[in-house]
Amino acid sequence: MPELMSAVVDPSTFTTAQPTLTGADGLELRPWTAADARTVYEAFQDPAIRHWHVRTAESIEQVSRWILGWAAAWSTGNGQWAVTSDGEVAGRIGLRQSDLSEGVTELAYWTLPAWRGHSIAPRAANTLTRWAFDDIGFDRIELTHSVQNPSSCRVAAKCGFAFEGTLRGAGRHSDGRHDMHLHARLRTD
Repeated sequence: MPELMSAVVDPSTFTTAQPTLTGADGLELRPWTAADARTVYEAFQDPAIRHWHVRTAESIEQVSRWILGWAAAWSTGNGQWAVTSDGEVAGRIGLRQSDLSEGVTELAYWTLPAWRGHSIAPRAANTLTRWAFDDIGFDRIELTHSVQNPSSCRVAAKCGFAFEGTLRGAGRHSDGRHDMHLHARLRTD
């Protein structure tokens, strides 16, 4: 009988507290707290964020439950961070759909309207990507976005995520299903 391979990413990594990550450029990625519920609620009132997400925020209480869920998801390798600049929340970045046995995860993000145009998403993506490769040991990080979202395509390109193709009808957004671009980076890139 063949020997079973162990996980590429050590699951015990996610039994400790979710870390705060500091980028070389001064951005800080910290776990969300209950005090951030109003900020997340207000973010989901922004038409651009609402357009690219199926999830809607109906109340601060609902968002408080999301934040609790994000904290609980850390144990599976799916972390969500508040992206801050000088202590002010500028956006969100996270890892989702992590498969620790395969060493693969997906990057997702949004930026608050007041912070758009300040390279918040690419700066945060570079910080999180370096940490996920170097400290955690992921082998592949994917990034998907609607083909109708050129801003996310620019973020992927700025961060060295190679375009790999189009996934037909793979994403659901507020206005229905969208074809999605698939980008990825490998630890060896």
